[in-house]
Amino acid sequence: MTKSKVYFSNLRATPNMNLLQKLERLVRKAGIEQIDFNGKFSAIKIHFGEPGNLSFLRPNYAKVIVDLIKEQGGKVFLTDCNTLYVGRRKDALEHLDAAYENGYNPFTVGCQIIIGDGLKGTDEAYVPVPCGEYVKEAKIGRAVMDADIIISLSHFKGHELTGFGGALKNIGMGCGSRAGKMEMHCDGKPRVRSAKCVGCGVCAKICAHSAISVQDKKAQIGHDKCTGCGRCIGMCNVNAIGPAWDESNDVLNKKIAEYSWAVLHDRPHFHINLVIDVSPNCDCHAENDVPIIPDIGMFASFDPVALDMACVDAANRAPVISGSYLAEQLKLQTENSEKDHFHNTHPETNWLSCLEHAEKIGLGSREYEIIEV
Repeated sequence: MTKSKVYFSNLRATPNMNLLQKLERLVRKAGIEQIDFNGKFSAIKIHFGEPGNLSFLRPNYAKVIVDLIKEQGGKVFLTDCNTLYVGRRKDALEHLDAAYENGYNPFTVGCQIIIGDGLKGTDEAYVPVPCGEYVKEAKIGRAVMDADIIISLSHFKGHELTGFGGALKNIGMGCGSRAGKMEMHCDGKPRVRSAKCVGCGVCAKICAHSAISVQDKKAQIGHDKCTGCGRCIGMCNVNAIGPAWDESNDVLNKKIAEYSWAVLHDRPHFHINLVIDVSPNCDCHAENDVPIIPDIGMFASFDPVALDMACVDAANRAPVISGSYLAEQLKLQTENSEKDHFHNTHPETNWLSCLEHAEKIGLGSREYEIIEV
């Protein structure tokens, strides 16, 4: 089997070559210009960062990719979909405010920002997944599916449910609509937090399947009728409705792989991971802990599976930073037979399940060749 090519650049800079110039050189060497961008809608999938978190990627990196695509005649935009949890990115208005607060706006990045699943996370496309074992029809933000080309630009870091967050997490979970995210995280049926419910009845009015009723000033969801569309979550103004968060981490990882397949299948795509500020948790947190390992570098590939695998391997070869969450976890663990920084950070996770499943369904290969630029 031919190994996938993963291109790598370290983070050393000189007066003649700064990091942004190195990123541009890296993606050109990796072949991004092989894609025909001319006149095509090109989505750059990125995480804008939850306000309060400072480990998200700076917008300067995104502008490098935006400028390159515009140079090739592409119609480029940055995108992400709304979150499932309560935070500053639950609807498109707050999401855009959060992006602007973190430095992402049309003036700093040189293109428009579009929230992929609309105002309340309900603007979605239904994408068949014939290879799916867990997902038969993915629910993807419509603007993402309307794009002709997908580019992922990911901050590679730890994650409390998936082990790490890289290209596949950015694409699969990140491009899911609210209903899609709920399908990945749980059995697909929302729950009512009675303590928060005020009995306004808005959720019952918008439910197309008459699954919600209000009794004694509290909403109730009949799961026999509920289809898991998630519209009630978006409509609730007091955040009284949410997912159950009851899916096993292995199944979650496999669903992320299948959602990634739905996003990438049958159209050009290219992927970039920056292994810097490797915090133990996701950039969805409104804070970031100190990195668990030193900064490593920038990686790029047409193969998102090989890319994530290469980043994991590089991260696992790196030393643990003293005083980090990972260092503390290692002191508490009696057995550390493998040098797996992400499993040791979150022992209940199994990141390999995502990459193995992604390879199984034809999304890429875990076998790779590193080409240093």
